[in-house]
Amino acid sequence: MNRKRIGFALSLAMIIAAGVLCAAPVSIELFSNKPESIQTLQGLIDAFQKQNPDIKVSLTAPPDAETVLKTKLAKDKLPDVFALGGNATYGELAQAKVFADLGSMKAAKNVQAAYLDMLARLVGGNDKTIYGIPYATNANGVIYNKDKFKALGLKVPTTWTEFIALLDKAKKAGETPIYFTLQDAWTGLIPWNSLSSNLIAKDFPARETAGSTSFAKEYTEVATKIAKLAEYGHADNAGVGYNDGNIAFANGKSVLYLQGNWAIPDILKANPKANIGVFAMPVSDDPAKNNLVSGVDVLLAVSATTKKADAAKKFVEFMATKDIAQRYINEQSAFSAVKGVLQQNPVVEGYKVNFEKGKLSSFADHYYPAGFDAASLIQAYLIDKDQAAFLAKMDSAWKTITNH
Repeated sequence: MNRKRIGFALSLAMIIAAGVLCAAPVSIELFSNKPESIQTLQGLIDAFQKQNPDIKVSLTAPPDAETVLKTKLAKDKLPDVFALGGNATYGELAQAKVFADLGSMKAAKNVQAAYLDMLARLVGGNDKTIYGIPYATNANGVIYNKDKFKALGLKVPTTWTEFIALLDKAKKAGETPIYFTLQDAWTGLIPWNSLSSNLIAKDFPARETAGSTSFAKEYTEVATKIAKLAEYGHADNAGVGYNDGNIAFANGKSVLYLQGNWAIPDILKANPKANIGVFAMPVSDDPAKNNLVSGVDVLLAVSATTKKADAAKKFVEFMATKDIAQRYINEQSAFSAVKGVLQQNPVVEGYKVNFEKGKLSSFADHYYPAGFDAASLIQAYLIDKDQAAFLAKMDSAWKTITNH
């Protein structure tokens, strides 16, 4: 080869190399419905981009995420990757084939089957396609002040009768037994789910839609018990919101707080010295039926229409690696659907036996139809206490949403 040809080949190689080096990274959007996890997600994105400088991930986490997502869907401007809760909205989007089939991914084979089943129930029918990878899971129960328990001589209850006796003892001692935050309607779903998920049959939503049952027929016990719990609140159950409730409980304003594990980071941020623990709410007098309510708090999905599927799936695989999944649950005080990733925080030790023995029930409201505003109806009921009217309104709203 003569010098001219060698020189030309070298110049061409340099041009190609320069083009590769100067090529813009692939940009993908991660859409999250959990604003409280922004800092954690951004940290994981930074770690991913450090390993994959050719992929840029932008995070979108708006306050009213589901409304924003539906607007994006209407405008055909869907994000590439989704981090969503395992609820009816996910089920509807999966049924509409908005998400890609992720069944062949390594991440799909390394998660606990129970949570895959929960997501499959949301999709319904015989469709076993894996549209979402269950990632982080949560627990809905009771957070308690260990110092107050010790001072009052209280023990973690295992039955409903023991639970009410505990509340009575705390109230008699001059303590506020439960700190409610019903100014934010969604917080009423915490005790509602603890009760409904264990006392109501799983197929209730299908039977309600079919017209073969009703809230009025099956939810009397749930409605009675949640109203009973509200009697143990503070002077203004409906006048305090979630954020203020976290601070109040952190500073000893009540013995118990009915919340999910997601509240723990904010409680400890408000008072790092708060001595707290957790237990599953006992809703019946049969301990065997008192399961911990747990569900898919975060699932990862990929748009079926993205033109950047390879980059999107690479990010999902990265998120599902053990080290990254462990980092997520450590920072969020959550639990993981990824096999072998365990929550070691001593604060949530009280839930350990439930996870080890599989004493878990999925969130009842996750299977209510999208748009069914149970939270607002429960909020109103806990203020006016009209049970018959409340259950009738639940049935009426359900029929309106499902057109049955």
